[in-house]
Amino acid sequence: MPVSNSTRCIRVLGVDPAAAGPTGYGIVESDGRNCRSLHYGALKVADKIRKESAGAALEAVHSLICRLLREFTPDALAVESIFSALNVKTALRLAEVRGVVLLAAAQHGIEVHSYAPRLIKATVAGYGNADKRQLQLMVRSVLQMSEIPEPADAADALAVALCHLRAEQFRRRFAIPLVVARSPRAHRAAALRAGSTPAAMPSPQ
Repeated sequence: MPVSNSTRCIRVLGVDPAAAGPTGYGIVESDGRNCRSLHYGALKVADKIRKESAGAALEAVHSLICRLLREFTPDALAVESIFSALNVKTALRLAEVRGVVLLAAAQHGIEVHSYAPRLIKATVAGYGNADKRQLQLMVRSVLQMSEIPEPADAADALAVALCHLRAEQFRRRFAIPLVVARSPRAHRAAALRAGSTPAAMPSPQ
């Protein structure tokens, strides 16, 4: 993908966390005009492993996200937020998975952006109640893929990344300030790049 001096490619890791099923992931890169998929898939933790240890599935998700961050060095991580209509048990499980995703991002100093499921569907498919098949077809079209991304969890993750890229394009076009919660590590890195003293940054507790 060509990169000019005025336009830099933006690379995003999209994550579709799941309470019990596969956790989808997708790497999307954009030059401001076109988007392309670099890698995608879904992590399914075997039931046997889940039963052996309550934290085994969370460890697997954390390891996966860390590996993707190291391998593809994205500029940001976009993750689907928790759907408010979920029952308490499912919402808690989903929050645990999101927690290890956020932990991995913080450990690598990567900015995290969260988007509601309806917003993701509306942004990518043009309809907030689009079903999984419709979303898969639109993801394929936008990314100019030769085949429909499978499984649906992976397509969902690619949609999350696309949602962030479009939000970022909108922000840049209208010069809207970006407000992102950063970890102390990310704060120090930003301070060093700006030439300020890390001592002025908050320290971890």
